[in-house]
Amino acid sequence: MFAFLKKLGPGLLFAGAAIGVSHLVQSTRAGADYGYGFLWALLLIHAVKYPFFQFAPRYTTATGESLIAGYKRLGKGVLIIYFLLTMATMFTIQAAVTIVTAGLASHLFGITNNLIVWSIVLLLISVIFLYRGRYSLLDKLMKIIIVVLTVTSIIAVIAASFKTQTSFNFLPEIPKGTLEVGFLIAFLGWMPAPLDVAVWQSLWTQAKQKELGSTFSTKQSIFDFNIGYIGTIITGIIFMSLGALMLFNSGVNLSAKASVFAKQLIELYTSNLGTTIGWIVGIAAFTTMFSTTITALDASPRAMAKTTSLLKGKPIKNNYVVWLVLLAIGTIIILTFFTSSMGAMIKIATVVSFLTAPFYAIANLWLVSSKHMPKKWQPSLGMKIWSLFGIAFLLGFSIWYIILL
Repeated sequence: MFAFLKKLGPGLLFAGAAIGVSHLVQSTRAGADYGYGFLWALLLIHAVKYPFFQFAPRYTTATGESLIAGYKRLGKGVLIIYFLLTMATMFTIQAAVTIVTAGLASHLFGITNNLIVWSIVLLLISVIFLYRGRYSLLDKLMKIIIVVLTVTSIIAVIAASFKTQTSFNFLPEIPKGTLEVGFLIAFLGWMPAPLDVAVWQSLWTQAKQKELGSTFSTKQSIFDFNIGYIGTIITGIIFMSLGALMLFNSGVNLSAKASVFAKQLIELYTSNLGTTIGWIVGIAAFTTMFSTTITALDASPRAMAKTTSLLKGKPIKNNYVVWLVLLAIGTIIILTFFTSSMGAMIKIATVVSFLTAPFYAIANLWLVSSKHMPKKWQPSLGMKIWSLFGIAFLLGFSIWYIILL
């Protein structure tokens, strides 16, 4: 299995970035609150977002350039909108993944319960890690950690299924109240990941293509992405099952405080697999979230550096480092004000991500259907119809949510 994983590239990086808050927090909470009532939403949003994520490796390998460069080809206005949307979301996204990582670190390692201190330490380590260019080491470790987390989670779900006395109804749960609709939108926003991660995917694909050359073809890149995407679906169902089997109708509510939530999450494993396995899973969950923290801290500045250079028309000295430091400082400022409520911060980040998703969906479909894309790799009629349905879905749910506000 590890030999197979070694051959995977950007698709696994996508899975590593996606398997974080959306799975550990949102999927577990969905299962705890609604059983399998939101399984339809998990499967549907993966289907809805699939074309727009897949267009990233498709476009990049077919043209040799990133989606960001493609957005500029569509018009400078499109690139400016991307810049503004990224500015509006990157700080809350980074804060959300960092606070969950800090909560796990606090519960696992003790030392201090101050999540601001933990967040500063984690961000500082991440900045040094990225500045020295050592992310590749964590990338290799992440492949092992994802396998460990997935396998132990499957075992935990099987063990929990034998212990539970609860009967489940797999009929779709349709939210009615504002709070329920708000949670659904938040759940959809980051499942499996925000749509702007497609831009990250294109940058990873571009780097992989430069490394491997023509051997990393468009066909290979799509296959590579599909492996990672299927992995996010399976992992999402696993965490939803864990929440449903262990917490649905139990009277126990998952906490909005990061440190308490981390304790509750690890206890789901220890109660089924024993203390030792529980701590192993805890370390795996922390490493996965820490990897996601570093990935987000690297990808957003890299994308913004590329964007600002294209807008200016020439390379900008130390551009990446400036954005890296700016994101770290901005994240700490946000956490200082929102650290007491992980749930509120995650809801803000996920809802904003959902409301901005239509832009990325429209831009990505427009780009791969344009004259800038080789005709051989332009999406088929069926894929275009699929994409139009996805855009209608994202716009419709966004309007529904805004009307209910």
